[in-house]
Amino acid sequence: MKKTVQKPGVSYAIVGKDLPGHIFHVTLTVHEPDPQGQVLALPAWIPGSYMIREFSRNIVQIRAQSDGQPVKLAKVDKHTWRAAPVKGELVVEYEVYAWDLSVRAAHMDRTHAFYNGTSVFLRVAGQEDGPHIVDIQRPQDAAAKTWRVATSLPELKAKRYGFGTYIAANYDDLVDHPVEMGDFQMATFKAHGVPHDIVFTGKVPNLDLARLCADLKAICETQIAFFEPKTKKAPMDRYVFMTMVVGDGYGGLEHRASTALVCARADLPTTASRAGGKEKELSEGYIKFLGLCSHEYFHTWNVKRIKPAVFAPYDLNVENYTPLLWLFEGGTSYYDDLMLVRAGIITEAAYFKMLGKTVGGVLRGAGRLKQSVADSSFDAWGKYYRQDENAPNSIVSYYTKGSLVCMALDLTIRAKTNGKKSLDDMMQALWQRYGRDFYEGAAAGRGVTPAEVEALADEICGAKLKPFFDRYVRGTEDLPLAKLLAPFGVKYSDQRKPDKPSLDVNLGRDGADCKLSAVHEGGAAHQAGLSAGDLLVAIDGLRAMPGNVDALLSRYAVGDTVEVHAFRRDELQTFSVTLQGERIPAVTLSLDPAGKKSTGPLRPSADR
Repeated sequence: MKKTVQKPGVSYAIVGKDLPGHIFHVTLTVHEPDPQGQVLALPAWIPGSYMIREFSRNIVQIRAQSDGQPVKLAKVDKHTWRAAPVKGELVVEYEVYAWDLSVRAAHMDRTHAFYNGTSVFLRVAGQEDGPHIVDIQRPQDAAAKTWRVATSLPELKAKRYGFGTYIAANYDDLVDHPVEMGDFQMATFKAHGVPHDIVFTGKVPNLDLARLCADLKAICETQIAFFEPKTKKAPMDRYVFMTMVVGDGYGGLEHRASTALVCARADLPTTASRAGGKEKELSEGYIKFLGLCSHEYFHTWNVKRIKPAVFAPYDLNVENYTPLLWLFEGGTSYYDDLMLVRAGIITEAAYFKMLGKTVGGVLRGAGRLKQSVADSSFDAWGKYYRQDENAPNSIVSYYTKGSLVCMALDLTIRAKTNGKKSLDDMMQALWQRYGRDFYEGAAAGRGVTPAEVEALADEICGAKLKPFFDRYVRGTEDLPLAKLLAPFGVKYSDQRKPDKPSLDVNLGRDGADCKLSAVHEGGAAHQAGLSAGDLLVAIDGLRAMPGNVDALLSRYAVGDTVEVHAFRRDELQTFSVTLQGERIPAVTLSLDPAGKKSTGPLRPSADR
């Protein structure tokens, strides 16, 4: 539905000025600028990716004028300008370099153009709450002659998928609808009556859009019903999945009515799989892609509308600290694959296989014993998003361990209430109290605090869960997953190989050389003095290469000492390494044939 606006406070026009040079040209018109001198600023980060990214560094040049006369722009700080006072409209023109092929910024060439508003739209200080209009213009380059526009931003005078004017309710709304332009493949399905577009940019021969629509429809309808089991009402009028397809890539970023994704071409289904009337089993890559879509779609509720209090509203100039990312990212990570099971996309066995890998990955790093998921959340800006070679030894992921904390909380609530309540009920309560009316109504703009999260968990459970939060959210204890899963008929086993000799390192490549990408604390390599970045040359006089280290070590026993030669910088060094047994967890989860049938997280609680 098209909207009208009487007196827009802020208007933008954006066009791909130089596709080969990756330059957007943006014209910003402030109709009633601050008479004291209008302040303009570009965000320093984008919600959903907790790292200061300094988007203003991509502004190549900027100038201002009013009534045809130049207006001085004074730089206030790295991303802020102040225009000299003017009596009429203020028009600011600037160019933005767009060559970041990710979901966080902007990218453009002769094949497509993509941007997030945080990368290209200056914020007009003091006028953030008024309507914002943007005119998305077709580039003059002949390569863009047949391009279309994909965005969830509401149309003003533009036609759906066309160039022209679009409207946002305010600045926060404006920058929460990324835009993709190009000759993309697309299809549309409805989930509980709401149209959902799927858009794919990049060459993907024989893309099975019908399969994608069917699978994503099942996932989306499952999630809509999860939060609104009675009304099955989605929180948006329309949704857009926009995917950049590359040779090797993976990632996503959530928005209130869309998501930007990057995936590997090989992960997408092909119509060739339907040859002969038979469909092949879902590949691991396709399941990973569907899990990514499920994750970002779940964020439509959990973080885009149910928010930490410090995100209501965002301050896009500086870091916004919260200890709750374990719930908003970890909780979303817990539910993303779980929704694939509930939607009938994957089997219980496939789900438990993926869950076992997550458990093993968390147990692999010593950082889990040093940093809590609450601290990991708070320190995301400086640690999780700035990882180095020592990360496995020093930090824990609020995504992966956060997902396990949420599973443990789910199982704890189910156990204490005899299956009558679960984390599902807690998420629905968060939605009803903090999310449903976030963008309108009496509770508009209200986020949830850590204390309110814990109090709600107590309320749903009917018992005090402070010991749980102290030990597993604010503390660093390993989760008692085997004990928690057993009552629900799930068998937990760790089949690591203590008799297999190991250096206890992560290996990578540096050209043809074998490089230590991480050295695990307390392992054989660490105790011998090897470090991340060392290039392995030989083990007991035999050349070490990527792919043959395990074979070389297999000729020895745990406790044997081997001589390792390695380059550190350009110096050849010798290390005496006493081999230890492999410490890599090999966790498997499965339904226990001897136990009762699982009534755990695969299914809603009894009262729902």
